[in-house]
Amino acid sequence: MTSACPAGASPSAVAAARRMVVKVGSSLVTNDGRGLDLEAISRWSGQIAALMRAGKQVVLVSSGAIAEGMQRLGWPRRPRQVHELQAAAAVGQMGLAQAYESRFAEHGRHSAQVLLTHADLADRARYLNARSTLFTLLDLGVVPVINENDTVVTDEIKFGDNDTLGALVTNLVEADVLVILTDQTGLFSADPRHDAAATLIAQAQAGDPRLEEMAGGAGSSIGRGGMITKVLAAKRAARSGASTVIASGREREVLLRLAEGERIGTQLDADVPVLTARKQWLADHLQLRGRVVIDAGAARALRSGGKSLLPIGVTEVLGEFARGDVIACVDGQGQEVARGLVNYSSAQARLIARRPTAQIEDILGFIEEPELIHADNLVVSSAG
Repeated sequence: MTSACPAGASPSAVAAARRMVVKVGSSLVTNDGRGLDLEAISRWSGQIAALMRAGKQVVLVSSGAIAEGMQRLGWPRRPRQVHELQAAAAVGQMGLAQAYESRFAEHGRHSAQVLLTHADLADRARYLNARSTLFTLLDLGVVPVINENDTVVTDEIKFGDNDTLGALVTNLVEADVLVILTDQTGLFSADPRHDAAATLIAQAQAGDPRLEEMAGGAGSSIGRGGMITKVLAAKRAARSGASTVIASGREREVLLRLAEGERIGTQLDADVPVLTARKQWLADHLQLRGRVVIDAGAARALRSGGKSLLPIGVTEVLGEFARGDVIACVDGQGQEVARGLVNYSSAQARLIARRPTAQIEDILGFIEEPELIHADNLVVSSAG
């Protein structure tokens, strides 16, 4: 990990990227919450159009719909009621789509509005459909403008923030790099608002646990919806081999300068084995149907890679789930070891837990599979 870009450092990951996802935060596309900043949207559109002329494919994840809806409805404060937020999003999405379409048209490009929920990506068929649609749009030279479908979303199926959505889309389209543009310079070693000695982290490895501490931790006042979500998004994007750049969107021509190789903000490099497309899909599940607690031997076997979870290694079954649901495998301390598609329901799993495979048919009267979760349908979450 470094706090400054050393001499002879490699250029920005954006320079070599063929396909990229750009996430633009609401603070950059709105006038302090008072509707859309059309001049800013024009700048983003111009830069993205230039990147496309240079041969890059770009997917845009943009916030701003609720702020635009509030402005159109004349609401001075952000509402708290879910149905009012959804109404604002529905009205604002019209303005957001119009703004991007008109600005991209000035550069000879079409845009396409794509609204997603976690349910769209949790279902394998819908996941593949979304993937195919985005690939087709990119091949046509159209800019997909993606946002969470706030009009219908509920807490149970929310991505939670557009940083997470950006990372999931990065994995979905197998992008080379995720660029998160924000109103901050990048990731610092400490909160620069309170620590004058804080230094900018120019480059680090995505997934380094020290980064989460620097970002404030999930429960801190500066972490909620702030830098921590960007660090976790980088960790998630790394699963498909994508690096992440966190930079200030207020920097002049920031996307073009990054594409020219200039190092701006913080670059978090992917240093983990790239998962297959199927296992990326498993890893990207935000909501899990249940958990099984596994013993130390099973935890070691799963963490070593390539091993299935057998019923005999399960000590406890938590939650209610059906065959084919995605569940977590946790160790005795509650740390997630792996997750995968389960072959038995929770009721059946409770009956065969701690039992050898040879007894499954005697206990249940049938045997679906000898494993509770097969290795092909399991992805390791923690190396221990």
